[in-house]
Amino acid sequence: MYQPHELQALYPQPVPAPGPMSMPANMYGNAPGYQPVGALYAPPVSAPGPMAVPANMFDNIPGYEGTGGFHPPPVPSQPTPAPPQVEQDWNISPLTEEEARKHFKEWVSGHCCYGSAPADESVISDMQSFNTYRYTLETYTESRSTDPASKPYEGEVLDFYTQPAPRPWEIPVTTPKLFENHEENIKVPFTSSKKPCHVCSEKGSIQCADCKGLGKKECTSCKGSGRNAENAPCTSCNQTGQVNCSACHAKGTKVCGTCNGKKQLLTYINLKVEWKNNVDKFSGENKSGLAVEHLDEVEGKMIFKNAQFMLYPLMGFPDVTISQASERLLKEHQTKYSQNSRILQQQHKIEVVPITKVTYTWKAGTHHFFVFGIKNQVKDFDYPETCCCCSIM
Repeated sequence: MYQPHELQALYPQPVPAPGPMSMPANMYGNAPGYQPVGALYAPPVSAPGPMAVPANMFDNIPGYEGTGGFHPPPVPSQPTPAPPQVEQDWNISPLTEEEARKHFKEWVSGHCCYGSAPADESVISDMQSFNTYRYTLETYTESRSTDPASKPYEGEVLDFYTQPAPRPWEIPVTTPKLFENHEENIKVPFTSSKKPCHVCSEKGSIQCADCKGLGKKECTSCKGSGRNAENAPCTSCNQTGQVNCSACHAKGTKVCGTCNGKKQLLTYINLKVEWKNNVDKFSGENKSGLAVEHLDEVEGKMIFKNAQFMLYPLMGFPDVTISQASERLLKEHQTKYSQNSRILQQQHKIEVVPITKVTYTWKAGTHHFFVFGIKNQVKDFDYPETCCCCSIM
């Protein structure tokens, strides 16, 4: 026979079904939409439309977080550049004495304070050629930056949040002619909304600053006294001491310049696309004594020109300083312009800049002038016959 406690172990008592009063107070706490039960229900909040825009609305648009600055471009595929081919026509025929004197006379005739005697009577004693090379690197870039923008609202379609906004580098643009500077401003699609004008508080007008809203100003003729300098009645203000404000036409208010009287503003993200040709030059060794800044003013004879997406440095050029400058500048441009810009094209070229140093004597004095560039520009820094009022440039 089983003892009572043994029977209880074999057959445990059934657990009674919970009655209405045995429910936990927060049993519905995990049911979506019913937390907590036992309260009035507020109406559902509708999804934000074009007008329900937070102050920092652009921070939530993918690709425009923290809008206000440059956007790094996507990493492009880099084709293999072709090695350059430099032409071998590097020589320029030297000037003759007759040509040098002709250019010298033309230069002197262009200066009203210069006497013609040194150019006409001088004796040319020496002519030396100091042809030099000039290397130019151009890197054509496209950069894109965004900023919050606003303008008077004129009924434009409000498309904020109606579709995902394209990212800055996904917006199609037409590239201008290569190596020409250009700029465009584009309203980013699906970022437009409107808001009350914060300047005029949606009134469309603001207080006139000239008259401080009074519509009248102190008469300048009588300085507000109503009488002129002779103590006679002032006719300008009819003795009132005040005249109508011309800035607001005596209204005391002016059209709000921010919203142009529309009372509301269209807000959006502005995409600024800038194409820029970034140019650096380097002039090779020059022993003539003519400063480099003068060489930058003139045109040389083009002996090499090459444009590609990516350029090789010029190696093995007869003037080693040109090869070194090419390698250095290409590295600098790649580092400097690939961070916030997309490099669209590069171009480099080499010019031969002819320089002839001419030594001449006049009245027992020795002087020099230079003929340089393919258009034969002349410089004489110590021309011997000038009037006292003339400063030599």
